[in-house]
Amino acid sequence: MLITNSTELNQSENSQSVISINNLNHYFGEGSLRKQALFNINLQINQGEIIIMTGPSGSGKTTLLTLMGGLRSAQEGSLEILGKQIRGAKKKQLTELRRNIGYIFQAHNLMTFLTVKENVRMSLELHKKHLVGDINAKTVEILETVGLGNRVDYYPENLSGGQKQRVAIARALVSHPKIVLADEPTAALDKKSGRDVVEIMQKLAKEQGCTILLVTHDNRILDIADRIVYMEDGKLISDGIDTVAKVY
Repeated sequence: MLITNSTELNQSENSQSVISINNLNHYFGEGSLRKQALFNINLQINQGEIIIMTGPSGSGKTTLLTLMGGLRSAQEGSLEILGKQIRGAKKKQLTELRRNIGYIFQAHNLMTFLTVKENVRMSLELHKKHLVGDINAKTVEILETVGLGNRVDYYPENLSGGQKQRVAIARALVSHPKIVLADEPTAALDKKSGRDVVEIMQKLAKEQGCTILLVTHDNRILDIADRIVYMEDGKLISDGIDTVAKVY
């Protein structure tokens, strides 16, 4: 069972909120085909927290994740990311928001025609502030941190599933984002590889002071979380350490 001590909870409560969601509803389709996917979601996530979001398939986890990441437009309610209201935000504002967010997905989405180093360096090239200095050195440094210092010139097709996911982690974290959103990052990995990648995420996030929101069905990694959020049928059912009982 996940245990969070009172000191950790007090630190969490005193931290700056980076994600603030109030009365959020979301729908798919139009007219008679319109269907509600999220119902009155209220959630606060603080700076530096590692949050795991779990629940049955189709419960709205990925929909909520993509709204937080500015990949979908918020429709009803309030959704503040890094202190800015993104409901009704213009395309340029959403683009700016996404520069502060690292994304990690189950499929890792690596460019097959680029080497490991080129895939990670591409993330730095999207940020003007990181173009100052040796971006190749920054890229190699983080690849060494995730244990791929000897694979920098490999292409994705020559990597294992766990290695590809490590590249995805390096790509997401190399630019020091304020938030990392991960959708089922261990789903296609064996037990050891899955554990390795989440521990790397945990270590780098704590070092960089960023917030992680991780969607998963993987009960083997629940212990890395500061807090567990449980969703069901588009509703936020539970938000706290007692959620573990529901998952098991």
